Amino acid sequence: MVMVMSDNATANTEKPLRFFAQWKEDVYCVFGRDPAAHSALEILLTYSGVHALLMYRICHQLWLANWKLTARILAAMTKMVTGVDIHPGATIGRRLFIDHALGVVIGETAEIGNDVTLYHGVTLGGTTWNKKKRHPTLGNNVLVGSGAKILGAITLGNNVRVGANSVVIKDVPPCCTVVGIPGRVIQSKGTRIQNKHGIDLDHHLIPDPVGKAIACLIERIDELEAKQNLLAEVRQVADAEDACEMSKHEENCNACEAENLCPPKKEQTVKLRVSA
Repeated sequence: MVMVMSDNATANTEKPLRFFAQWKEDVYCVFGRDPAAHSALEILLTYSGVHALLMYRICHQLWLANWKLTARILAAMTKMVTGVDIHPGATIGRRLFIDHALGVVIGETAEIGNDVTLYHGVTLGGTTWNKKKRHPTLGNNVLVGSGAKILGAITLGNNVRVGANSVVIKDVPPCCTVVGIPGRVIQSKGTRIQNKHGIDLDHHLIPDPVGKAIACLIERIDELEAKQNLLAEVRQVADAEDACEMSKHEENCNACEAENLCPPKKEQTVKLRVSA
């Protein structure tokens, strides 16, 4: 199914939900992105990413109410239990899914849009000690592969995919795929190919730039070897023609008038044996 979405969409385009309605949405969004989920009760009891997100919702409300120490203490306890470190000051949109969740870090000034998917080991970190915007901003429908690091006050547009273990330190336009260290855009999409839920989980289809570069090198080597073989054949033909011309020159040397150029031939003496 092809869905063309506006690149200007932000996390604020949908009406905010009440607290428990938001909790319910955070739980039920898992069904669309994890085929291993069988029931809401299973998700509530076993998904550490959901536990961390639900507790973040409480901590964030406490943070906004200026109960910052209480929010930080509760967030620290959540980190010890779930292995997910979400700062209460971070801004997270609707239907965030943190799959497997272990080792995820989300900084204080990070902003996350709607329908974002993060895998384990993801870091949304800062690059400065100044008390200002220092963490990344993720648009809607962003997918970040396991182990990826997104650092600094950069912006990832809507529908961006980040490959596993990539390190992104620059802005990424909408509808692009980023891989590598440092991250670089290797694929752009004019239209978004998505499922009916608007979530693109095809992160296994990310191209391999290293493999592509090696393939190009192999192709170039084949071309150079073909040219070298062709030059060798031409050289052999030229050498044969030169040898032929040389032999003709030696055959006609007796009729040549350039005696001062050619070295004189040594006269061969023939000894006759006289029998007694």
